[in-house]
Amino acid sequence: MIKLAIFASGSGTNAQALVEHFRQSGTAEVSLILCNKPDAYVLERAKQLQIPSLLIDKECFRNGDAHLAELKAAGIELIVLAGFFWKIPQALIDAYPQRIINIHPALLPKYGGKGMYGHHVHHAVIAAGERESGITIHLVDEEYDHGRHLAQFTCPVMPDDTPDTLAARIHVLEHSHFPEVVEAYVKELA
Repeated sequence: MIKLAIFASGSGTNAQALVEHFRQSGTAEVSLILCNKPDAYVLERAKQLQIPSLLIDKECFRNGDAHLAELKAAGIELIVLAGFFWKIPQALIDAYPQRIINIHPALLPKYGGKGMYGHHVHHAVIAAGERESGITIHLVDEEYDHGRHLAQFTCPVMPDDTPDTLAARIHVLEHSHFPEVVEAYVKELA
C-alpha cells in the first residue's frame, strides 16, 4: 500500500476527504500531514483523524532539505498538496519526481502562477467575465501550476457570483473529484 503525505495550509477539508476516501478504499494510506501555519485547522483535523502531523520549518523547507528526512522516515511515496500555498522546493521535486500532486482552483493554464491561490483566483476569474471555472489536478514540476494535468472538472460562473459563492462551488468539485483522481494515479504507480 502506497503511503501518502498531505501538505496543507488551511482548514484541511480536502485533507480530510482524502483520508476518509483512502481509509474506505484501502488503496493508499495517509501517513503524515504537513502544514506551514501553526494555527491552521488542518493540524486539529490531523489529531482528530489520528494521523501524525509536522509543522514545517520555513528555513528547512525552502533552503534546507525540505523535511526529506521526516518524509523518508515515514515511508512516504507520494505527496499530495491540498491547499498548500508555498512553492515546492527543488529538493522535494528531485526526491519525488512525478510523485507530487496539486489541486488548483481554476482551469489551468489560465489563472495559475505566483499569487494565484484561493480567493485571488476566484476574484480574477469573475473580473475577467469567465462563464466557466473549475479545478485542475496536476503533477508538480519546477514552475508554478505547470505540471502534467491529470484531470480537470468544470462548473459555471454565475452572473451574480462573488469569490465566496464561486469558491463554494469549487469546493464541491474538489471534495467529489480530488480523492478519486489521486486514487487513479496511485493505481497507475502500482
